[in-house]
Amino acid sequence: MARNYAEIAFTDAVKKLQEKHGSRSGYDRMEKNQVVDGLTINEVMFIRDRDSFYLASTGSTGYPYIQHRGGPKGFLKVLDTKRIGFIDFTGNKQYVSVGNIATNTKVSLIMVDYPRRARLKIYAKAKVVFLEEDPVLLDQLVLDEYKFKPERMIVFTIEAFDWNCPQHIIPRYTIDQINDVLASQKDYMTKLEAQVQTLQNKIKEL
Repeated sequence: MARNYAEIAFTDAVKKLQEKHGSRSGYDRMEKNQVVDGLTINEVMFIRDRDSFYLASTGSTGYPYIQHRGGPKGFLKVLDTKRIGFIDFTGNKQYVSVGNIATNTKVSLIMVDYPRRARLKIYAKAKVVFLEEDPVLLDQLVLDEYKFKPERMIVFTIEAFDWNCPQHIIPRYTIDQINDVLASQKDYMTKLEAQVQTLQNKIKEL
């Protein structure tokens, strides 16, 4: 990989706007200095903890298509420091993303951790792999204890990535996350209710 995210994202038109609005010098330094060859442990742990991401592909019409992909936490697997992948479940059978990838393998992914207000952007080249093509890969991507019907596998070879600023990310929490936070309070309330019931029973016996 060894490519800078800005090298791909900052086209001539983008650079002209940065120059106009006074941010070009700072981003120029970022282009020259921030080159990482492969995912670090920070990105690996972040990706493994995700239960969804957004995938952008481009069709032959030239229009981009953005799709939300979700599953159990960890359904997007880190295969190595330069590849991630997942099993594509049966859905509404529109096949827009898969069709776009057939003619243009360049895609972009955005992953968001809403509670921590963190956002990872990835440029990658996507490859569709049929289930019978690569049993070893299927074993790597398989999900335990999750009901789904697999159709294919999609592997992303990462070209570049960048962390986005947390500004304007509104914290959101899943039901499981909320329940984890409230678990100790629920236990405490249960104990208090049991104590109250015990006192009430003793009062009745007087």
